[in-house]
Amino acid sequence: MQGYDYIVIGGGSAGCVITQRLVAAGKGVLLLEAGKPDNHPFIHIPGTFVRVIGSPRTWMYRSEDEPGLKGRPMHVPQGRTLGGGSSVNAMIYIRGQHADYDHWAEQGAEGWGWEDVLPVFRRAEANQRLAGPWHGTEGMLRVSDTRHRHPLSYAFIRAAQEAGVPYTDDFNGARQEGAGFFQTTTMEGRRGSTAATYLASVRGRPNLTIRTEATIEAITVENGAATGVRFRTPDGGTHQAAAREEVILCAGGIGSPKVLQLSGIGPAAHLAGHGIDLRRDLPGVGENYQDHISAPVYGQTREAVSLLGHDRGWRSIRHGLEYILTRSGLLSSNIVEAGAFVDTGGAGRPDVQIHLTPTLVGDVHRAAPPGHGITINPCILRPTSRGSVRLRSPRVEDPVVLRTNALGTEEDIATLVRGVKLSRRILRAPSLARIIEREILPSAADEVADEVLADHARTVAKTVFHPVGTCRMGRDGMAVVDPQLRVHGVPRLRVADASVMPTLVSGNTNAAAVMIGERCADFLLRTGS
Repeated sequence: MQGYDYIVIGGGSAGCVITQRLVAAGKGVLLLEAGKPDNHPFIHIPGTFVRVIGSPRTWMYRSEDEPGLKGRPMHVPQGRTLGGGSSVNAMIYIRGQHADYDHWAEQGAEGWGWEDVLPVFRRAEANQRLAGPWHGTEGMLRVSDTRHRHPLSYAFIRAAQEAGVPYTDDFNGARQEGAGFFQTTTMEGRRGSTAATYLASVRGRPNLTIRTEATIEAITVENGAATGVRFRTPDGGTHQAAAREEVILCAGGIGSPKVLQLSGIGPAAHLAGHGIDLRRDLPGVGENYQDHISAPVYGQTREAVSLLGHDRGWRSIRHGLEYILTRSGLLSSNIVEAGAFVDTGGAGRPDVQIHLTPTLVGDVHRAAPPGHGITINPCILRPTSRGSVRLRSPRVEDPVVLRTNALGTEEDIATLVRGVKLSRRILRAPSLARIIEREILPSAADEVADEVLADHARTVAKTVFHPVGTCRMGRDGMAVVDPQLRVHGVPRLRVADASVMPTLVSGNTNAAAVMIGERCADFLLRTGS
C-alpha cells in the first residue's frame, strides 16, 4: 500500500485549491478524482460550457419525485472532471452577501464571519479591473470582465434600471444589490477553473500524484481515525492508499455525504439498514440539503436577434475562427453575461438573483420554447426548504436517494413568485419592450394572479446547480464538521467543499468553495487560525 502525507478526495473547486497549497508546501499528496481529466476543448472555451453539461464530465443526479414540483424529479448536474464545478459552470464570480458569513458564525461556525473570510477572498483573487478594499490582484483565481457582451444583455440591464433596479458594476463590493454584468473566472478569453489555475501550477511535481477515474469505495478508518482510502479504477482493480497525516474529502454537496455514509460515518439507523459497519454515528450527514431554485420567464423577440442557431452552420464556423484567431467574440462569453440582485421582500438585502440568457433555455426534462427570445431567470437566494442525501444501497455504483424538497415551504414559493413578477416587469420595461414581441411564459397577459404564477413556478422550477449544506459546519448535534472542517469524532478526516456551508450563500457558490479550500489549507498548514 502506497503512502502519502495527504489524500484529497475530489479534484473540484476546493480540492484543487487544497492540493496546490499542500504540494507547494512540500507535502506528498494523492489527488483522487472520479471523473476524467479536464482535457476536452469545450471545458476551456467559455461559450461551449453548455455542451459540457450532461456530458460524461458531469454527474447527472436525479432526485425522487418532488411534491413541491408537482410530482416531478429535479435534475442536478455536477462537475465530474478535474476542476469539478469550476470546469463546467457558467464561470460567474459571486461571493455572496456579507451577512451570509456572519450568519454562519452565529450558527456555530466561529471564525467564518465576513471579516474573517474577506481577506481569504482577496488573497485568492487576481482581478483584471477591480482592486482596493474589496478585491485582490495577485491570487491564483483569475477574475475578469467578459470580452463579449450580447445586445440583449445590455437591453436587460437598461430595462432593469427602468423597472427600479439600480445599476452596479461590482456585485462583490460594498453592496450586492443592483443590475449589471457579471465578472467571470476567465483569463484571456479562456475558462480559469481551479484545475487550470491552482492545479496547473504544481502539475508535474514529484510530490503530487493525480489519479482520475478513481471511484471511492470508502475512507478507511482504524481505531476511530481516518487512515486512508479504498478506491477502484476502470480496469476493475481495487486499490488502497494510506495517509500519514490526513484525508480531506472534497466530493461536493451530494458526493461528500455519500462517501461518508459508504465509509460508515453517518446516521446509525440508516447505515445499519444497509448493512454498513458503523464507524461514527453522525445524524447530520446528508441532512440540511439546500439549493438555489429558479423559475424562468420567457420573452419572444420581434427579430432573430437571440443566440438561436449560432451553434451550427456558417455562424458557428465564424465564431470558431474568431475565437481561435483573437480569443474574443461569442465563444469568449460565458453566455450568462448579465444579471441582478434585488430585495423583493423588504428584508433590507437581496433575496432574489436574476440570470439573463440571450436565448430561450429549457431544462433536462423540458425543451425550450421554439423561436428567438430571452430567458429571465429569477432564483431564491436563501431558501428555507431543506432536503437530504441518503444511500440507495451499500453499492458505490448505485445512485443516491436525493430528496431536494424544492419549493417545500410557502416562504420559498412566495419569494419565487415575487422574483417572477419582477422579471415580468423588466420584460415590459421600455428597453426590452422595443425588442420583445410578447411574453411566452408564464402569460402574455399583463395582470396575472399570484396563484397562476406559483403554478408556473412549480411547473418549470429548476436547479441553479448549487447543492450545499449536507456536511454542515457547527458545534451542535447535527453538525458534521467543526469550524476547522474536522469531522466530529473522526480524527485525521476533514470535509472541505460546499457541503460544509451551514446555509447557502446569496449567489453562485464557486467563489465560496474556493475560499473554503483556501481556509482548509490554512488549517492543515497551520498558517491560519
